[in-house]
Amino acid sequence: MAAKKKQADVPMETSATIEKQMEEFLARGGHIEQIDQGVSGQANYKGSRHITLGNSKPKA
Repeated sequence: MAAKKKQADVPMETSATIEKQMEEFLARGGHIEQIDQGVSGQANYKGSRHITLGNSKPKA
């Protein structure tokens, strides 16, 4: 017999709960910074990102 999958007990956030959390955040003195469209928060890393799959030893 197959075991049943356990469901996570994570409540689903709705736009109403997110709105409430945002209002509470702003009431505590938090602020929201608006970022231009297309800007990424990821650092710009230079260098090779290539990977090689398979045997690492050359055939003789």
